Amino acid sequence: MDAASSSTGAEGYGNTTRNGGIFSFLSSGFLISPSGDKVDLKEMQGKSVGLYFAANWYWKCETFTPVLHKVYHQLKEEGSGFEVVFVSSDEDQASFDRFHRSMPWLAVPFTDLRSRRYLTQRFQIEGIPSLVVLGPNGELVSADGVELVCRYGARAFPFTSERIAELVEEERLKHSSQTLEMLLSIEGRDYVNNHGKNVKLSNLVGKTVGLYFSAQPCPPCVKFTAKLASVYANLREKNENFEVVFVSMDKNIDDYLQCFDSMPWLALPYDEEFSRALARYFDVQEIPTLVIIGPDGKTVTKEGRNLINLHSELAFPFTELQLRLLQEKQNEEAKAYPSSFDHVGHHHVLNLVSEKSGGGPYMCCECNEQGLGWAYQCLGCGYEIHLKCGREGEEESAGKK
Repeated sequence: MDAASSSTGAEGYGNTTRNGGIFSFLSSGFLISPSGDKVDLKEMQGKSVGLYFAANWYWKCETFTPVLHKVYHQLKEEGSGFEVVFVSSDEDQASFDRFHRSMPWLAVPFTDLRSRRYLTQRFQIEGIPSLVVLGPNGELVSADGVELVCRYGARAFPFTSERIAELVEEERLKHSSQTLEMLLSIEGRDYVNNHGKNVKLSNLVGKTVGLYFSAQPCPPCVKFTAKLASVYANLREKNENFEVVFVSMDKNIDDYLQCFDSMPWLALPYDEEFSRALARYFDVQEIPTLVIIGPDGKTVTKEGRNLINLHSELAFPFTELQLRLLQEKQNEEAKAYPSSFDHVGHHHVLNLVSEKSGGGPYMCCECNEQGLGWAYQCLGCGYEIHLKCGREGEEESAGKK
């Protein structure tokens, strides 16, 4: 009988837990270490195992592997009985060998294509990186290991639904009692950096504060930093109670200093561990990210970047009331725009749409900035632009005639 047809889904694990559990189906009958040594499958018995589906050629795998590496070592030091097994999607043996040498755990042999395909199909892997966690008896515990490791680190172990529920409740309690000083102080450090000068956290209490998660080098970060700097300057000119604090995602202090040097606002002193813990607390999935903290120290929104791209300084103070007022203003302004027109930048007629009539989040094909709701759209081509970009394009075209 073909291995893949022996059982399917999590309910079938009861039939696959003997003699090495899921690994008893490996055609090779063994795993290999990063140095190429064969390791008996018995080494996996009685342990929780994370099947790590990844490849060297995908940047997300290269980014996540060191994160998993750190969690793996921490769990090993704690004697948790957790192992990881690399299931490769690399293009050839040499690429597999290079990538596996960067890992401290075992792997399914690259030559065992049948087993790699079986595991991929068995757990319905549709994208990488993916971490499927199996319990000591081979039962499926979680298919969301990557998300859980990124969000909770080693605290996610043993990755059960009960443990995750505990962590979610802990987060809820923390957020409900959150203050700015609680968020940003560590080990008695109660200040942020103002380009060589220390600013007490107490000076930020009562202000709207943007926590800016960014890094160097990062092209999207460079672009948004310039946009945020313009908004920051405009709000400061208006004496608005707004401040920004840079939370570095840089891997070393030199990159941190280079990145911070281009910013006009404050920064947390460089501390990679603390910054990444703060990113996990806010479930930061990408950079740049701008988390807005209100004057009361509570989180207003994690969508500060999108709101500034959409509304610039008009988004301040980023509250639901302000966003509702902006939406009402947009609805009123849209009445002055034609329902359709021929745009100089596209070969089809563009139609005016709202969020209720086919619009939604989009990237403007004219200025490459984010849009939401009202747009001029060519549905067949997937071409969408801001209303203002359509008007500016027509004015520019008319001026050349």
